[in-house]
Amino acid sequence: MEYRIGHGYDVHALAEGLPMWLGGVRIGSPVGFVAHSDGDVAIHALCDALLGALALGDIGRHFPDSSEEFKGIDSRILLTRVMEMVSGQGWSVSNADITISLQSPKLSEYVPNMRGILADVMGVDVSCVSVKATTTERLGFVGRGEGCEVTAVVLLYRE
Repeated sequence: MEYRIGHGYDVHALAEGLPMWLGGVRIGSPVGFVAHSDGDVAIHALCDALLGALALGDIGRHFPDSSEEFKGIDSRILLTRVMEMVSGQGWSVSNADITISLQSPKLSEYVPNMRGILADVMGVDVSCVSVKATTTERLGFVGRGEGCEVTAVVLLYRE
């Protein structure tokens, strides 16, 4: 059996009047993410982790923000395409662990739905997907409410 670990990281700025999507879930918030796509920073970090595990570069290489094709795109579509690359090379997801750093709003009520959506798109059991939300105790750009950062780690396997 072969294993690969991938790590992903992404950041998006926040601005008033934009939608906030995290883990495929629309979050009730007066602010949202400044982005070329829907700005789902959690899915972007997850895509980077998956691509990184296979040494395929990052999300910007495959879905550039200079392309009109990806303007406003639902990030679940990007994750689906990344998963096609993963399975196309004979790999499967063992588990994914995602940490969202966002000062506000609180995300605990959204986490179960995020886990379910991400598991469904990746084709794994929900028990294989961890989503955690934290604040930065008002420190840095996240703590000042200027943005959100997400890290993701995945373990892939191939028999």
